[in-house]
Amino acid sequence: MLDYDVVIVGGTITGIYAAITATKLQGRVALIQPPPTEINTVTSPIFSNTQGFNHNKIISKIANFVEQIHHKKQFGIYEGTDDSGEVWVKFQEAKKYADYVVNNQLAKYEPEVLATLGIDVIFGEGKFVDRPKLAFVVKGRHLRSRKYLLATPSQPIIPAIPGLISTGFITPEEIQELSKVPETLAVIGGDPSGIEIAQSFSRLGTQVTIVVKNSHILGKEDSEAAFLVQAQLEAEGIRILTQTEVSQVRKIKNKKWILARNEAIEVDEIILAAGNKANLQTLNLEAVGVKFNGHKLLLNKKLQTSNYRIYGCGDLMGGYSFRHVANYEARVAIKNILYLPIFSVNYSGIPWAIFSDPQLARVGLTEQQARRRYGENVFVHRQYLKHQDWAQILNKTTGYCKIVGHSNGKILGVSVVGNQASEIIHVMALAIREGITIEAIADLPHIWPTASEINGQTATVWLRQKRENNKIVKDCLLNLFHWRRSLIE
Repeated sequence: MLDYDVVIVGGTITGIYAAITATKLQGRVALIQPPPTEINTVTSPIFSNTQGFNHNKIISKIANFVEQIHHKKQFGIYEGTDDSGEVWVKFQEAKKYADYVVNNQLAKYEPEVLATLGIDVIFGEGKFVDRPKLAFVVKGRHLRSRKYLLATPSQPIIPAIPGLISTGFITPEEIQELSKVPETLAVIGGDPSGIEIAQSFSRLGTQVTIVVKNSHILGKEDSEAAFLVQAQLEAEGIRILTQTEVSQVRKIKNKKWILARNEAIEVDEIILAAGNKANLQTLNLEAVGVKFNGHKLLLNKKLQTSNYRIYGCGDLMGGYSFRHVANYEARVAIKNILYLPIFSVNYSGIPWAIFSDPQLARVGLTEQQARRRYGENVFVHRQYLKHQDWAQILNKTTGYCKIVGHSNGKILGVSVVGNQASEIIHVMALAIREGITIEAIADLPHIWPTASEINGQTATVWLRQKRENNKIVKDCLLNLFHWRRSLIE
């Protein structure tokens, strides 16, 4: 008899989410968590690489508050008799607030809470074995299950830069380890989390340099959107070295030096934001028939590995680390595990956002991807925030909404850059998932004044542009109106 319906090899929020989901679907679940260490017991006994992203978002919000205070006078706001405008942040107090928020967020995932839900939480490191039968072994105990789910933490991609490891660096997941705001900071790599951190610390007073290999930051995104975010970062004083590689890193007298473009840059701290890769080496997966493509796990659309009884979700396939995407994958995998393997992932309607300022959010195809696939049937229009009432009220007019649509009215992709882009994108993502047309978005009366008005405005102009490009319809309408005006009453 099998011990469980699913054994989840976790260590991440997504692993716990999968366990809770399976339990609610009446499955019997074992969740394998890495053993606690002195490092990760400070804020939580069961997480090692998730708190940094939480701290990152909180510190970013604090930095945004500082930026808003700096611009208070343009709204006619003054404070007492002090006209200096000086603002500073006590970083230790900001960190205490971040710790408080993170602890509250993670409290619902404590082992005691999970146990009350019926989840068997097992601490320890283990590996797969195929004899006498497929099982996951933890502390000598063979856990047998119908299916298994990999939801393990990823590890940072560390470029082969001489001196990088010996000099030392931190990753976005380790941002909470900083004890003070560094005076100077270098961010190596263009991962979104690094861009967010760079802007946050720049607003807290740090002199920041970003070094990326691509021609612009956020190399996987629409170049038009990425360049707009990059221009804002540079306007705030962040130095960005594009098409540049770091050739060497050294530490001299408690200072870190990076060599880029034959220029030596002195910094207090280095943040490595080169992305993440799967961390599965100790699980003995090759012995049970699981195949890889480089450091990426091979998964089909049902999220099965090459061993049909072992599934995967989260950062195992590479790409950006977005929790909502990982949780979506976990839901699909759990349904396939507990029921029949008939559910497939569909990423076309899943939005994501990068929490820079302005924010960048996207769903579906980029303009370049759409034109490669559909050619002349693609129509593109953008509406700029500077024409939107709500953006003018907030004085947040940098950005636009761009709709990439098919000539039949189908929405192929949407990019939004600007204030509240992460909120604006949701209705467009739902439209793509449910097949709602651009005309339907344009016909929806949007509340005034709101940020989401930009969706309706962009859709309306997209339809107008499409009509103007149709010469036959345009000429017919012109002739019809001319004929009506010529009638004698």
